[in-house]
Amino acid sequence: MYHRFNESKYPSTNIQLEIFKEQLKIIENEGIQFIHPMKFKEHLSKNKKERKVLLTIDDGLLSFYKNAWPILKKKKIPFILFVNTREVGSFNYMDWNQILELHQSDHVEIGNHSHSHEYLVEESAETIEKDIKKSIEIFNKKLGKNSDFFSYPFGEYSEEFKKIIKEFGFKYAFGQHSGVIDETKDLWELPRFPINEKYGELDRFKTLMKTLPLKYKKITPQDKYLLQSQNPPSVKIYFQENINNLKQITCFSNEGNKWRNSKISFVEENILEIKIDEKFLGERGRINCSLRESDGFWRWLGVQFVIAEK
Repeated sequence: MYHRFNESKYPSTNIQLEIFKEQLKIIENEGIQFIHPMKFKEHLSKNKKERKVLLTIDDGLLSFYKNAWPILKKKKIPFILFVNTREVGSFNYMDWNQILELHQSDHVEIGNHSHSHEYLVEESAETIEKDIKKSIEIFNKKLGKNSDFFSYPFGEYSEEFKKIIKEFGFKYAFGQHSGVIDETKDLWELPRFPINEKYGELDRFKTLMKTLPLKYKKITPQDKYLLQSQNPPSVKIYFQENINNLKQITCFSNEGNKWRNSKISFVEENILEIKIDEKFLGERGRINCSLRESDGFWRWLGVQFVIAEK
């Protein structure tokens, strides 16, 4: 997941263009296939052992159009551009003529990123529905259709938000929690690796290109919107059977606003309990679990909670 290109003022959402070019080279040199969004469902169910990557860009910022789009266009690399309709044509954002240019390309999907890009996860169901309905109306008017793909603003969602997105007919929705997509993942809370100046360094990027999915049946609590009365949560991951060396898994969390090695134990053969001792502080609570495989590969799973104010 990317946002800005060559906008050094915003390092948390920016990537330098030369680094981006090198990242594309790494993907190509590793023999990893770029996924076309329109074949996303097919890729989930077929050729599961092939390494694939889906590029997504959030917000429709002008720096993407000016700097990265010419590269992706020349190389015919497919991607999803998620746009929040309220900001289209505003300062530093792409306008509808530019978005239409991409829309007319065979390699581009224009995904829905809400209308307002506000902290919708904190809003009422009525407010969320009104916002998403507005974005769909604008998509239909400007592009002739809405997208099957949705990206949650700030990667934040609740069970209620997910339900609304499903009811509006979206087939897939993406967060910002790290991880690898496979056929066991919930299609309305798909993970992505955010790439920016801090987390886009080439050595780390090479490691990301060697990550594999950690397949699971479910994670509890199921709702990732966490009330203060539920903070810290009691977290359990119900893994699929026959994961090699599962007992060697390690997990880290940012409880108490400090990353640390999590206390973990298996309550059953494939059920991992993660003991969170301190409350998650700030807006997000994160847990990342990894399992070393052979030949430099890692299995990876990220969980993100949105922490309610009350």
